[in-house]
Amino acid sequence: MEAVGNAHRIAPVACGCALVAAAAVVALNDPAAPGSWFPPCVFHRATGLWCPGCGLTRAAHALLTGHPLQALGYNLFAPLVFVAIGLSWLTWTRQAFGRPMANPVMRLPSRVHTGLIVAIVVFGVVRNIPAAPFRGLAP
Repeated sequence: MEAVGNAHRIAPVACGCALVAAAAVVALNDPAAPGSWFPPCVFHRATGLWCPGCGLTRAAHALLTGHPLQALGYNLFAPLVFVAIGLSWLTWTRQAFGRPMANPVMRLPSRVHTGLIVAIVVFGVVRNIPAAPFRGLAP
């Protein structure tokens, strides 16, 4: 009976293990290296344009290997994405173990969510402008 009662805890623990394993794989294998086996962005491959998420795997590698400025060069939103993933996982895990906490990401005012969505869309457009001041936004 106890195993059934704890079944809801398995998913966040398994997800946490998968996140750690994925981080280890990304840390040990440079996605920017020639001949890398990491899959390319489907959107970039289909259109030739950089999506707002392009560069996140390379940014994760840079962060995990101690190069935070290089990570920002791959994707300006990398720190926000990784913090949001971590906070969401922490919230889920605490809830599964009976210690609920409000997800700080979800507690932000709706105008902040709207602003982030607008900023991500603008970033996706601006990073594809070939003019000099914007070229640095491409991964």
